[in-house]
Amino acid sequence: MTTLVDYESNRIVELLDQPAELRGADWLRDSLQQAILLELATLPPYLCGMWSIDDPGPDERVREALHTIVFDEMSHLGIACNLLTTIGGVPRLADVRTVPKYPGPLPGGVRPGLTVFLSGLTKESLDLYARIEEPDDPVVERRAEHTSIGAFYTAILTAFRNHPELITGARQVIRNMQFHGAGNSLVALDTLSAVESAIAVIKEQGEGTSASPENPHPNESGELAHFYAFREIHRGRELVKVSENPERWDFTGPEIPMPHTLPMGVVPSGGWPREGPSAPGQDTLDRLDQVNGAYSAMLRFIEQAWQQDVPAQATTLLKDAVKKMRDLEEPAVALMGTALPDGSGRTYGPEFRYVDG
Repeated sequence: MTTLVDYESNRIVELLDQPAELRGADWLRDSLQQAILLELATLPPYLCGMWSIDDPGPDERVREALHTIVFDEMSHLGIACNLLTTIGGVPRLADVRTVPKYPGPLPGGVRPGLTVFLSGLTKESLDLYARIEEPDDPVVERRAEHTSIGAFYTAILTAFRNHPELITGARQVIRNMQFHGAGNSLVALDTLSAVESAIAVIKEQGEGTSASPENPHPNESGELAHFYAFREIHRGRELVKVSENPERWDFTGPEIPMPHTLPMGVVPSGGWPREGPSAPGQDTLDRLDQVNGAYSAMLRFIEQAWQQDVPAQATTLLKDAVKKMRDLEEPAVALMGTALPDGSGRTYGPEFRYVDG
């Protein structure tokens, strides 16, 4: 059984330091639990950016891109859970030690030095989103080497290929999500081929391929992988192919205007102050508690869904989790419309803190 891990550990780096001959069942279970935390860590910042858009204007590309990416990440979280349960593991999410801490690092030591924060959609937050998704060898804007999410999934795939006998197909949660994009459905990962396809979806939707920035598993034709979608919004220009031989891409396409957004401030460590002169009013406190409560209930439902032996029970619990996620938006947007008391012109926003039910 997977043990609880500290979100703020350096575990992924430690796992990648282990030699290939030691990457068996325990290594895979530990790695996939970390992968689940990685997928969860991206959702709150991306949701804050998407919800902060209060007037997309005549051009809705930015909102639509964020909406697509959020649903991809939800799918990736479910895929990672299926990868863990197919080898006999149990996903752990509903614990204050396990959930993401904002502002703070990505779990496991991925992208060291990167601080993930919660705020509205800004050039700074868009740069953060892109750096989270950055591949080892991007086709544009190559940067310094780092421990990428894609490299971690490549190591996981290699371990599966070395130990296909670990794949049992146990406790697989099934959900048809083709309407969100090719490959986004949760399917039974009961063969090595199915595992390979699932990991390819996670990697290529986030990073693209070594040859192209396009998402090979799109909702619509021409859709970019997450890294490149974030970078073109940040740059304000579409990424287009400027040369065929050799193939080369650059941000020289039509302009992408930034939408009008609510000015959500950066959530401080530990959340907004609850006491003292800077404490919010009761309505704001109630909304903060409402978001934290729904988020925590969502995590409990997800955790419980992958513990069921009866598929119908798992399906019901996953539907409950999706409903709780939808319940987050209204109070979160209301918070973004409530001014902070410091005169900065910034507003509150959701904290995404775990609270016991």
